[in-house]
Amino acid sequence: MEEDTRNLVDELKGLANEEVFAHLDERRSELEVAIENVEHDFNAGTIVRSANNFNVACVHIIGRKKYNRRGAMCTDKYLTVKHWATVAEFIADQKIRGQEVVAIENNTPRVQPLGKKQFKNKTTLVFGSEGNGLSEEMLEAVDDVREIESFGSTRSVNVGVAAGIAMYEWVRQRKL
Repeated sequence: MEEDTRNLVDELKGLANEEVFAHLDERRSELEVAIENVEHDFNAGTIVRSANNFNVACVHIIGRKKYNRRGAMCTDKYLTVKHWATVAEFIADQKIRGQEVVAIENNTPRVQPLGKKQFKNKTTLVFGSEGNGLSEEMLEAVDDVREIESFGSTRSVNVGVAAGIAMYEWVRQRKL
């Protein structure tokens, strides 16, 4: 038998992709992640990879369907990725299913610190592209807007890093 070189935890080594997906499905969290205004960059793949690490229920891609999957390191095979053509379609789905939609963005007056957020179980974190951030339509539609507090000279961290921090905070409030 050939060595399984995939970046999997030991208990999943040797399983087919479908079996890995099914195993993770048995213990998925209620957290979901959305990416809007995805440009064909490495950050979207990084967010997908982090979403797999935190075993989120679903990743939503809003707008352009393509993203740089190299950054995901094939982890998109182990989670559900849904595409939405418009913000309105995505928000309608979230409202019907009772998700609290929380934007992680620092370029809006209604922003509050991430460190003071008490997340609901059914939360969807929304991230924008590195350059353009989130659209005005998305910012008006979300339930809450949070920023990762900055302590240095730059206003913000890279969006891939921000996604990992925000997902960790949601998990920390539930599992640690």
